[in-house]
Amino acid sequence: MKKSVLLVAILFSGVFALTNAPTLRAENRAAPALAARAITTTGDAEIKVAPDEVIVVLGVETWDKNIQIAKKQNDDRIKKITALAKDFGIDPKHVQTDQINVEPRYRNGYYNDADFIGYFIRKTVVITLKDVSKFEDVFTGALGAGATHVQGVQFRTTELRKYRDQARALAIKAAKEKASALGSELGRKIGEPQSIQENSSNWWSSYSARWGGAMTQNVVQNAGGGSAFSEEGTFAPGQISISARVTVTFDLE
Repeated sequence: MKKSVLLVAILFSGVFALTNAPTLRAENRAAPALAARAITTTGDAEIKVAPDEVIVVLGVETWDKNIQIAKKQNDDRIKKITALAKDFGIDPKHVQTDQINVEPRYRNGYYNDADFIGYFIRKTVVITLKDVSKFEDVFTGALGAGATHVQGVQFRTTELRKYRDQARALAIKAAKEKASALGSELGRKIGEPQSIQENSSNWWSSYSARWGGAMTQNVVQNAGGGSAFSEEGTFAPGQISISARVTVTFDLE
């Protein structure tokens, strides 16, 4: 009885091996063929547009050993800055206090009355300018009104979504043209896309001054006029760069 069971087991394992071995060999032969019929390329695109709004982030810092005096000095400066914004016709909803910080400061890290310097009060004011031409006057005026720090100046476009879509479309076109050119050198034509992957989609302005990579493009498009120096001033915001990078795999016919 034991010999019969052993014989059946050997026969069963032999059938399994004979049945599956050709399938495994067929899959191994198919893998290199599929890889040889595809081509993968990356397309980069950059669009430059003129900004239509600017975000100005200003800091106001005051200090005094009397916290009430330090706070009043800070409040007075903030009021002057907000009044200035009103004089330039800036909507109150586009002027806001973004951050408030109170820090008692001591000399040499010793926390006793003899080493106490005072209370430092910091507030951050964020101004959104919908008229970029007012930037230079508002910026200079705010510094004169009591702003002690420039935490950031950011030029933006309100149509960022539209230009991002355009940049992606150009990046896909660039990837397709690159794949077609590479394939033609080998006497092959590209077919349907197998996969599309967006690697990055970024934007940056020409100016940034916050406290505290290089890119490769093969499509660059100017979507709007730049901003030259004005006749009466020296301000030129330049253009915003909006970029996209897409990787596409195509069939090779």
